[in-house]
Amino acid sequence: MAALTDRPHITLTEHFEEAARILARREEGARLEFVDGRIRSRSLPDGDHGRIVEWLTRRCLRSRPELWLHPGQGLRVQAHRGGRARPDGSLASSEAFVGQGEWADPDPVLMVVEVASCDSDSGTDQHDRVEKPRAYAETGIPLYLLIDRQACQVTLYSEPDGSRYEDVHTVPFGRALRLPDPVGIMLETEALKDWVG
Repeated sequence: MAALTDRPHITLTEHFEEAARILARREEGARLEFVDGRIRSRSLPDGDHGRIVEWLTRRCLRSRPELWLHPGQGLRVQAHRGGRARPDGSLASSEAFVGQGEWADPDPVLMVVEVASCDSDSGTDQHDRVEKPRAYAETGIPLYLLIDRQACQVTLYSEPDGSRYEDVHTVPFGRALRLPDPVGIMLETEALKDWVG
């Protein structure tokens, strides 16, 4: 794996996709992303992480049963850079990714979700708070929800303008957060306090 990350700037998306396929076959649970021209390795989620994704899936289904929070679906992002991201969840219709393969068209995605780990890794911090919001905004994904277990807060990025999200709203765990259209859900975050780690 070190050989891949020693080359932070791969210019051809096809080379990245092939490297990601090879690594996935050799290393169980290995997940790579290619955002802002850099390869990043995603760590395996822990049980609390999985429980948060399950909790959010149930909240979305309760309010919007026609939608599904697709866990780990690879998305083509940053068209001008050939980026590839694998968010923890992509909220879209249940049929949105049928027949699309590992790296899907992001057009049907209403919201992407990342659950930040409890470690203080500055690379993860930069990736989730700077690189990912920019990549998702450039792609035109309407909402980006960051559930931050270390800071015990939820941040909603909305109104992408093609290069960034114009509106960023953060609430601590325990406060309600309205997910605006096209999602249109009120999210009560009290339960997140149980999975801080």
